[in-house]
Amino acid sequence: MLNKKTCIPCQGGIPPLSIEEANKLLPSAEKWKLIENSTKLQRNFAFNKFTDALEFVNRVGELAESEGHHPDITFGWGYCSIIFYTHKINGLHENDFIMAAKTNDLYGT
Repeated sequence: MLNKKTCIPCQGGIPPLSIEEANKLLPSAEKWKLIENSTKLQRNFAFNKFTDALEFVNRVGELAESEGHHPDITFGWGYCSIIFYTHKINGLHENDFIMAAKTNDLYGT
């Protein structure tokens, strides 16, 4: 259960996850998808109001700060799109899947 793990700071200098490794972790990040040749993890979230989307973005921001792992976030009325990848290795790391699972918990899957 990745949502119970804590992100480990990535100092770079390691290879990103392979496509095969990323695909093995993907089931633990329900409703997320691999994009950009499996170098990023993305999910869209739906909301009934702008303020709901904003509140969710703020909760994800607080989570990102506490874990030291920050996503790219786009949001507006009724939607939020989140992309995780590890900037220092320009690809995916287990941390990205940990954050995806924890973000699912914030949303309610």
